[in-house]
Amino acid sequence: MKLIILLFFAVAIRLSDSAFPLNTWHVHVVNGLSHNKMMFLRCQSKDDDLGEHNLTAGAEFSWKFKNNFFERTRFWCYKHADFDVFWCSDDLYYRCNYKNCTWIPKDDGIYIKNIPEKYDEPMHKWEQGLMYTD
Repeated sequence: MKLIILLFFAVAIRLSDSAFPLNTWHVHVVNGLSHNKMMFLRCQSKDDDLGEHNLTAGAEFSWKFKNNFFERTRFWCYKHADFDVFWCSDDLYYRCNYKNCTWIPKDDGIYIKNIPEKYDEPMHKWEQGLMYTD
């Protein structure tokens, strides 16, 4: 009986401590490449393949989901190299304002829109030989 009560309190503390995993999250990937370049993109998680998308300049691909209870949800995209677009981290939650993660691949790398601080923050530089070209 003590174990059940302890387990109940552990779950209650977990839920009150971090309600963010239960939120609906939105991920956006916006083509920020210059000169009207098309962008090929494929995004997925361990459980969900969101398919292939060709985005024109300024176009966006987005989806929504709920993080799992244990905060192990991870999505990544492929655009000449894999890059994570959602993982469980207080830093990411903050940048995304606890609900909207916006990623912007640009000519010099991949940026995340840091919503609270109101700027596009560089997160990944293109590796040599992987920079987008026509």
